[in-house]
Amino acid sequence: MGLFRLFLSGGVVMWPLLVASILVMTLVFERARFWWQIQHQQDPMLRKVLAAYAQKPQAAIDMLQQQRHLPLARIFLAALTLEQATPDEFSLALASAAQAELPLLKRFNTLFDTVIGAAPLLGLLGTILGLIAALASAEVGNVSGEEAAAVTAGISEALVSTAFGLVVALLALLFANLFQGLYRRQRAIIEDYTGRLELLYRRYYRRYLARARDLRAQ
Repeated sequence: MGLFRLFLSGGVVMWPLLVASILVMTLVFERARFWWQIQHQQDPMLRKVLAAYAQKPQAAIDMLQQQRHLPLARIFLAALTLEQATPDEFSLALASAAQAELPLLKRFNTLFDTVIGAAPLLGLLGTILGLIAALASAEVGNVSGEEAAAVTAGISEALVSTAFGLVVALLALLFANLFQGLYRRQRAIIEDYTGRLELLYRRYYRRYLARARDLRAQ
């Protein structure tokens, strides 16, 4: 039996399951590209930014402006572009910007959860419809000919739709857990790097206050 005939044998629920599988694969490619970009570009950039900020704050800001597509670059810029911010204001700006980025990091999680929950139910619906078709075609004492073929087709519909629904759900669950793990790791990285930047800014602010006192004393 060819794949297309096997697909058709699963009944009407195979079409929404096909749409769900295409949706999952599309989201997987989008999220994989997103996380690959973060994993390979963000860490080296942030190390350079922190090293530059300790000596030339404006140079660090210029570097961040060129990497605005990265979440932590946008978080840093939200605080560093404040004018004459106190350490408390700087910390609040970092925290607010980090919270604003979290929905982007969790993007499409709801769709993954929906597919994970709906795909097995659609498969179960296909099972019920297939069994109904099989039982409706069966006649007591007559299991040959067209009746036997109809019963077989009903059982095939039940099994194929169930299997396909489980495959789609398992695929979505696998990648959803993978992206959830990357999200948790990214949250830890955000806390780490924002903490480092806040320490550097506090040192910078103390130097700024010391220079201001010296100028007033002169």
